[in-house]
Amino acid sequence: MKYLVTDSTDIRYNLALETYLMEHAKLDEPILYFYINSPCIILGRYQDAYEEINLDYVKKHHIIVTRRTSGGGAVYDDLGNVSFSFITKDDGDSIGNFRKFTEPVLEALHEMGAKDAELAGRNDLQINGKKFSGNAMKTEKGRMFSHGTLMYDVDLNVIGKALNVPADKIASKGIKSVHSRVTNLKPYFAPEYQNLTIEQFRDTLAKKILGVADLTQAKEYVLDEDTKQAVKKLNTDIFSNWDWIYGKSPAAAIQHRQHFPQGTIDFRLQIENGKIKYLKTYGDFFGQKSIDEFEHHLIGTRYDRTAVTQALSGLNLADYFGAIPQKEIIDLLMRQE
Repeated sequence: MKYLVTDSTDIRYNLALETYLMEHAKLDEPILYFYINSPCIILGRYQDAYEEINLDYVKKHHIIVTRRTSGGGAVYDDLGNVSFSFITKDDGDSIGNFRKFTEPVLEALHEMGAKDAELAGRNDLQINGKKFSGNAMKTEKGRMFSHGTLMYDVDLNVIGKALNVPADKIASKGIKSVHSRVTNLKPYFAPEYQNLTIEQFRDTLAKKILGVADLTQAKEYVLDEDTKQAVKKLNTDIFSNWDWIYGKSPAAAIQHRQHFPQGTIDFRLQIENGKIKYLKTYGDFFGQKSIDEFEHHLIGTRYDRTAVTQALSGLNLADYFGAIPQKEIIDLLMRQE
């Protein structure tokens, strides 16, 4: 088995590298790939971004959002998490077999003192009923990867805020994440493993899985310049692409309603492929122009604050909503909680 560590902490690049290796690496033997990410949310392939993410919180705290090519639910990562991936040929007996790929990880965790860590359900790793790892798989053209997270010292307070589902999201066809109780591994480790840096945790894990005393003894997978450039392009085209991240969201019906001193506004939206497909406005506000004109300006617009603001830039919203301030109207339209 070959071994690869990326020095990037950008989840979009790291997923692009994983995808590129699965599609193009020789894979004469499996690759064990580790990556550490700055704060980010990774959506499952078939999830609704607007259903899963508290966009206001995510933008305010500069949390990267992307979508992976594998299924499953949304996960939050930060610099207290290590992600692993086994990239290999599909032998016809591995898809859905999460035990095959998590067993060596669990054995390493047991050696570090987390004796009760186990595979629970289909694809989660838990300890004492609390989840510390989610896993997913992807196969294509006789190749595959099985990847997962390992929460060593993640900021648990952020998870519920960043992945909070707002009450106004009234209907969706997307797959909803089950935000089960989560925990970090750190408290369950033997004392000598409780004060590691995240890089030390990664390297300790790697050595135990690979069966080497030092990583210099491992067979390193080396990226050539052509691969690096191809990964950058894949990152730009897919994992950093707005249409891939938000446009892949299934149709979602949303209601945003608020009473202002100057009247009540009740927006009803249909979002499809990340864009406003339908908008109907109700309320008791005092506008002079037909609200249909306002709605027409937004149909087909990305459901993104910058895009919505730009689409409305040529309108005087007072003509449609009376004395309700423009910023408060846009705040309501884009509200996430």
